[in-house]
Amino acid sequence: MAATQRLALWLYSALMWAVQPLLRRKLRRRAQAEPGYGVAVEERFGRYAPALDSVLLPSTGMGAAPLVWVHAVSLGETRAAAILVRALRRQIPGMRLLLTHGTATGRAEGAQLLQPGDVQVWLPWDTPGAVQRFLRRLRPAIGILMETEIWPNLVAGCRRHGVPLVLANARLNPASLRKALRLPWLARPAYGGLTAVWAQTEADAGRLRALGAPVRAVLGNLKFDARPDADLLAQGRAWRAATPRPVVLLASTRAGEEALWLEEYQKNLARMPAGPAPAATDSGAAGVRGVQWLIVPRHPQRFDEVARLLRDAGLSVSRRSTWAQPVPDCDVWLGDTLGEMPLYYGLADVALLGGSFAPLGGQNLIEAAACGCPLLLGPHTFNFADAADKACAAGAAWRVDGMAQGVQAALALVHDTAQQQAACEAAAAFASAHRGAARATAVAVHRLLARAPARSLE
Repeated sequence: MAATQRLALWLYSALMWAVQPLLRRKLRRRAQAEPGYGVAVEERFGRYAPALDSVLLPSTGMGAAPLVWVHAVSLGETRAAAILVRALRRQIPGMRLLLTHGTATGRAEGAQLLQPGDVQVWLPWDTPGAVQRFLRRLRPAIGILMETEIWPNLVAGCRRHGVPLVLANARLNPASLRKALRLPWLARPAYGGLTAVWAQTEADAGRLRALGAPVRAVLGNLKFDARPDADLLAQGRAWRAATPRPVVLLASTRAGEEALWLEEYQKNLARMPAGPAPAATDSGAAGVRGVQWLIVPRHPQRFDEVARLLRDAGLSVSRRSTWAQPVPDCDVWLGDTLGEMPLYYGLADVALLGGSFAPLGGQNLIEAAACGCPLLLGPHTFNFADAADKACAAGAAWRVDGMAQGVQAALALVHDTAQQQAACEAAAAFASAHRGAARATAVAVHRLLARAPARSLE
């Protein structure tokens, strides 16, 4: 078995080395739409600017402080990492942060977490050489991978160099488990090579153990510890109060979901009688015209695409980035800004959760609940299965079987004031009841760091 595992890792490493030219080409293409992908490209191959040394070994004496490495691949993981980083700084005074990412949006978001003495670079491409250069140059005291990011050479390199590597806020859905089990000689050593795993749920823990992961505890989901920006939430609620129509939000939509909504919108419109729309207060008789629709795409590179889709369908669209005054009069508001989800949830009476109406597993529903916004969930919530089940049980969310039912349920809910208000209160209570994972994870990291032996990466 050991020989088979070594062969599998060798073949994997050869493939990762061979596709490096394709990775460079992909980065160049992505950089045309998102310039962030063109920043510090050589870091992805374990090559760093000489100026990095002055940060790693500052003359102020901070060099002795532990460099705690947190990897957050994209935007969602970076926001979860922000919660953990705050808890880590309280638990480990004087720590320095090494923050790595895989996407431009993650890196841009992560820059806000940096303090003097901290370092931010790309995660190295998973070849033995790049991983070794990363570990020797950066010298982290411990590594924390957020949620799902497991790379075979990264795990093997950390074990070889004595760097404790853990998986925090860990989740693994059934589809990902099935995929991993198709390559057991690669997946099992990678998961089994971790120092510790702290799972979100018991179901996640069971699937991770099936791959040999050393699950030490089930600590819950860090995202419950996030507190929405109070100023943004207040601004959204103020604008909602000035809006004559109920507001329905399509939150963090993914490719194809806006088209699904547009199809239902047009079907509903076709069923309406000719002439002016009935009043929005007329027991929902106004249909889709009695609601202010707000669409917020998940990825910023799709803002223009979604705007064109809506306008080509004959809808009037106002983009949030152009608002000089709130509450513009149009068919659809397009949320085309980053970092303003509390504002959008504050504006909404109910939200349809993006990523759940296409087979993509759903986006983070916890942020909506923390903002007191009730949710309608499509059939695909495997990325947040436990949270989705608990939200529905708490009365903070409802499941629908597709976009058609979702649109109808949203139209019904916004005209049922009592039910909508009860759902808002249930959402806020649900989010509050599940906090505590951040402190528990920070304590576990601190204990592990205290037990880690001194080592040399030379």
